[in-house]
Amino acid sequence: MRRRRPNRMPLLLTMPALVLLAGLLAYPLARMLVLSFQDMQLRNLFAGTSPPWVGFENYKEILTDGVFWSVVRRTAIFTVVSVAISVVLGMAVALLMRRVSKPVRLAMMVAMMFVWAIPQLVSAQIFKWMVDADFGVVNYMIDQIPGVDFANHSWFADPIQGWAVITTLVVWAGIPFLAITLNAGLTQVPRELTEAATVDGAGPWQTLRHITLPILRPLIIIVTTLSVIWNFGLFTQVWVVRDSKPEQEYQTLATYAFTQAFGRNEYSLGSAISVITVLLMLGVMAFYVRQMFMIGDVD
Repeated sequence: MRRRRPNRMPLLLTMPALVLLAGLLAYPLARMLVLSFQDMQLRNLFAGTSPPWVGFENYKEILTDGVFWSVVRRTAIFTVVSVAISVVLGMAVALLMRRVSKPVRLAMMVAMMFVWAIPQLVSAQIFKWMVDADFGVVNYMIDQIPGVDFANHSWFADPIQGWAVITTLVVWAGIPFLAITLNAGLTQVPRELTEAATVDGAGPWQTLRHITLPILRPLIIIVTTLSVIWNFGLFTQVWVVRDSKPEQEYQTLATYAFTQAFGRNEYSLGSAISVITVLLMLGVMAFYVRQMFMIGDVD
């Protein structure tokens, strides 16, 4: 029996994109890696001198720092929670889009495209105004509930409430991509299968669980992986809502690296944190690429 030759077409099709990305990112990544093994100070920038080589000292300082691991844990928890909520709500909106009329579906897609098109900086600023302690519309609306006093309430005094606001912002911005993509995937679910399941007595939940979700599994994995990559690198939303000075309770890996590099002028330390962040993300990216190749093999 002849062995099946591996299908190299997915790799060939992705090679131009990989070469382009390598050309754009190779130098910055290499420079960041070299800088993480040095001790770059402000005086080196002004004098134009080469910083001294310190080896793995920056990595030792980071990996033995409890603050760094608390930032890693906070970033991971936020990523898991925000991605889970985004995917569930995105799937719910996609299912709803299949049940409404075509004009309503078109209106929903246009509205979500507008949401998706808003720059992160603008959407973060809008949410910041909405939850403002003095003039925010959210506090005003909640304050109208009888027996509730929300006047001058600060959402960011409590980290749990503050992260709830940030998570809501990220989920709100992420749902359009997920809903539109999953809606496109739902159009590929054979209607004959769902109709046969209904005839056999299966309810909507059983049909979703045993027919729709298994068919959409590769697509769900891909959009979930992309959401993990995007949310793990959270920076703009936190930076804006905390007025470019995020407290320790609101630091993520991206803001922490930036603060160390440009807030404390510890450029090499910030580079080392960025390298570790890239290494953490490589596993997720490898999983994403593998799923893309697997789908290509199936097709």
